[in-house]
Amino acid sequence: MGDTIRIQLMDTFNVYINERKEEHLAKKSRKGVSLMQYLMLNRGQPVPNYRLLVTLWSDEGSANPENALKTLVSRLRAILNQITPGFGNCIVADRGAYHWEMLPGMTVDYYQIEELFDELGELRDDQPELIERYEKLLVLYKGDLLQNCEQNVWALAQATSLHNKYMSAIYSYIELLKSRENYQDIIRVCRMALNVDNFDDRLHMELMTALIHTNRTNEALVQYKHVTHLNYRYLGVQPSEDMQEFYKQIVRAGKTLEFSLEGIRNELRESGEQRGAFVCEYAVFKEIYNLQMRNLERLGSTMFLGVIMVGNPEDPTMDSIKQDNIMNGTLEILKNNLRKGDTITHFSPTIFALLLPTVNYSTGNMVMERVKQLFYKKFPNSNIPFNYRIGPLSSRMEPEESV
Repeated sequence: MGDTIRIQLMDTFNVYINERKEEHLAKKSRKGVSLMQYLMLNRGQPVPNYRLLVTLWSDEGSANPENALKTLVSRLRAILNQITPGFGNCIVADRGAYHWEMLPGMTVDYYQIEELFDELGELRDDQPELIERYEKLLVLYKGDLLQNCEQNVWALAQATSLHNKYMSAIYSYIELLKSRENYQDIIRVCRMALNVDNFDDRLHMELMTALIHTNRTNEALVQYKHVTHLNYRYLGVQPSEDMQEFYKQIVRAGKTLEFSLEGIRNELRESGEQRGAFVCEYAVFKEIYNLQMRNLERLGSTMFLGVIMVGNPEDPTMDSIKQDNIMNGTLEILKNNLRKGDTITHFSPTIFALLLPTVNYSTGNMVMERVKQLFYKKFPNSNIPFNYRIGPLSSRMEPEESV
């Protein structure tokens, strides 16, 4: 057979004939495509008919399941032969089973990736050879195995195993690049790997570290905010403790104060010229909180903590765009209407936390009620619940008030 066949199983399923994508295979036979995928994942091993029937017809009743399988195989072979002559020969009948057989000029990215893992396990100190294999892996691993395909529950175990191998290989590649101080390539590798797993904290931190090493601190801060947004939006949690600590490193890396009293005074004066309440990341908020608590213990004074929840966390009807607009609008209200000594942080997707150092119960509730009125004035027809709680931070903890 003269045609070159390239089959993609990573991320999604595609068949390329002489690098031309075959567009209509799935439309002609979805179950046939599932049969192809299942046989290919078994790497040439005969798959008994009963396993194919259980896998492909698990939710369907059939008066003659064996005949249904034979009909599917016959129809699939005919479709494949229409795509390119001889393609149907890949599906080989055994005694009570079928297996997938590779043809000359055919490649499957899943097989190539498994071979790369084997080669990486055998190579030791040959860095050029290792780098070549890692770069091939980055190109081939476009996403997890069949992650965007229908009826692929049976592929989850293999997909998870392959994902873990991939992440382990990427970590090793990053360590190799760090030993060569090749931070530009680390940035590229991390960004490619994050397209596969965007919730991997280690990748995010390696990326931000490399950005700092290349004097791109602002990009590192943007990346940190992106991670924070991912945690808020999709996981509903704060970034990990390690990630919060890393934020301080980014900030320190961006500071280049001259070592003189005048230089430090000017820097502090510039930061003090901002108007309104102070808005900060949660990691900084925790530091301010702990510092204030030390002062409260030393001076015997009181500070109030406020919590504002916008919306109902158990109500799934508010879409992400509307929620972002509501939360951004609420943050503007807080920033512009709280005092300069107050501190605000975005605690979770629908919650703000506030430190109010110079209020008591009466004035604290007046502040929160004013913010609540401004909220409903800004969003008059939103029907979004606005709830708050306020309570003291001191050695004499009084009952918490809420509305």
